[in-house]
Amino acid sequence: MKLKLDLHDVYNRGGEIDRQLRDIIDEAVEKKAKLVEIIPGKGSGQLKKRVLRFLQQKEIKALYHRVEKDSDNFGRVFVHFRWK
Repeated sequence: MKLKLDLHDVYNRGGEIDRQLRDIIDEAVEKKAKLVEIIPGKGSGQLKKRVLRFLQQKEIKALYHRVEKDSDNFGRVFVHFRWK
């Protein structure tokens, strides 16, 4: 199962960005999704940096296996989960 979060609509609302990121990670854990695709968009790269900082938080990092920056599309980040 793959979940997808497009942040284009909330790019300028900091609290909403964090809430949506937390919600999609929680949903992935609840549904045991293998992959979450997060689309911060290309822009200046600030939103992507914010997403990556969010994912580096200790309590969030403990929930997923690895993060992959899409080499073909700068405006996309994949979060991989591993379930037993």
